[in-house]
Amino acid sequence: MTAAATAPEKTDAPASAPPPIEVDGLVSCFGDNVVHDKLDLTVKRGEVLGVVGGSGTGKSVLLNSIIGLKIPDGGVIRLFGQDMQEASRRKWTALERRWGVLFQQGALFSNLTVRENVAAPLFEHTRLPKSEILELADLKIALTGLPPRAGSLKPAELSGGMRKRAGLARALALDPELLFLDEPTAGLDPIGAAAFDELIKDLSDSLDLTVFMITHDLDSLYAITDRVAVLADKQVIAQAPVEELEHSDHPWIKEYFLGPRGRAAAGKGATARSR
Repeated sequence: MTAAATAPEKTDAPASAPPPIEVDGLVSCFGDNVVHDKLDLTVKRGEVLGVVGGSGTGKSVLLNSIIGLKIPDGGVIRLFGQDMQEASRRKWTALERRWGVLFQQGALFSNLTVRENVAAPLFEHTRLPKSEILELADLKIALTGLPPRAGSLKPAELSGGMRKRAGLARALALDPELLFLDEPTAGLDPIGAAAFDELIKDLSDSLDLTVFMITHDLDSLYAITDRVAVLADKQVIAQAPVEELEHSDHPWIKEYFLGPRGRAAAGKGATARSR
């Protein structure tokens, strides 16, 4: 048995296949506060997209709208070509199996072990025997670099970096095609953050994942993203490789990428790419 047994059979998508994520004219409101106003965003198959923006620009609101935790106030969101507002419950459930989410704090069940946390999506979405589900959970735990002993630990017994990896193992439980990451390196020390970046890059390459990653970590943007989407002025104002954004005239983009931290991250990124 392999991990692929947990998910629908995957085939190479034809060139004409729709993008994994298409956001067209999204409007997001909280009362009179308009967070997004006709926001457009397309995520290409197989890319690692970083999503950045200042405080209050609605990065997490965008993620929550895409995965159905917030109902849009306008516009259309399509996942794998399916208009999510028109999807039946059955279709929605089938699509949910095609993505995984790592929330910022891990969102692990505190009363369950890591193994039980990772197994939970498999119990919910498959009819595999318990023994096979637990075996697959162990495989996912190993895939994210956690030691075998971590499976029997509760989240409170883990370090911050281990909790991130446990959350990632659960996000990968159903062999998703699309992975959502909300500030995956937040709270990690520089060594731990770099190791997590490397893990995400390796997994995205080996598993052919499309990755939607909200982050403030400039090192992550330079190290692993193919493109970066910048949220400002209630819209996505730029979608480009990070090196191209360095030449933007927009005040926020210039301050973010050409400030001291941005220049330092760019230097690290250039060094890594030259190796």
